[in-house]
Amino acid sequence: MNVTVSDPEATAKRLEDWFGWKIRWKGASLGGGTTYHIGNDTSYIAAYRPADAPLRSNAVSYHTHGGLNHVAVVVDDIDATEERIKAGGYKTHNHGDYEPGRRFYFDDDDGIEFEVVSYAD
Repeated sequence: MNVTVSDPEATAKRLEDWFGWKIRWKGASLGGGTTYHIGNDTSYIAAYRPADAPLRSNAVSYHTHGGLNHVAVVVDDIDATEERIKAGGYKTHNHGDYEPGRRFYFDDDDGIEFEVVSYAD
């Protein structure tokens, strides 16, 4: 997944703090922009910032073709992950238990909604 953000370095730091991920690569990218790849050994999120400040959209993603509705992240310890997210000043919402797991949501600084899911017993 590649998302446009206002500050890829700050996004990378938050993803490291929340999920224990690491920066796998960073550097110059499309059109003079900057990209960070943040993830684990098998997958990552690319956080991209164009050379010019990205535009903020007021479009509702659930009503936009190709819209990013949320990023789902599977964790082993949902309670510890939620505490780390809350400690950063983020509000979590829409908690739910469902077969086969538990989930909650939160929005980051760029308005990207994350769904955190655990299938752990």
